Amino acid sequence: QVQVVESGGGLVQAGGSLRLSCAASGGAFNAYAMGWFRQAPGKERDFVAVITWSGDITWYGDSVKGRFTISRGNAENKMYLQMNSLKPDDTAVYYCAATENPTARLRLGDAYPYWGQGTQVTVSS
Repeated sequence: QVQVVESGGGLVQAGGSLRLSCAASGGAFNAYAMGWFRQAPGKERDFVAVITWSGDITWYGDSVKGRFTISRGNAENKMYLQMNSLKPDDTAVYYCAATENPTARLRLGDAYPYWGQGTQVTVSS
């Protein structure tokens, strides 16, 4: 059974920074890509960023480009999201997701079979 665990959320003032971490483990899991999504109260889930394990290719949602950076750690199946210049609109529950499927459409939540429980990020004005 694959487990995905996020950490690093919290409360920060606008303009501040936070770093989220995510680790996937269990079974014979071998990540092709891991991504971040977020969901604010009353809103749909949004794509934030994704990184592939082959070639370290990254994509970002338009609202976070230039402010957020996704990276993967030296350890297998571990990933980070550095969030700078945070805005109140970034307030949401952030979810880490993982897939082994190299043909997945990585900006879509349906591409990921494995999800973490979410971590709250709150940005105060």
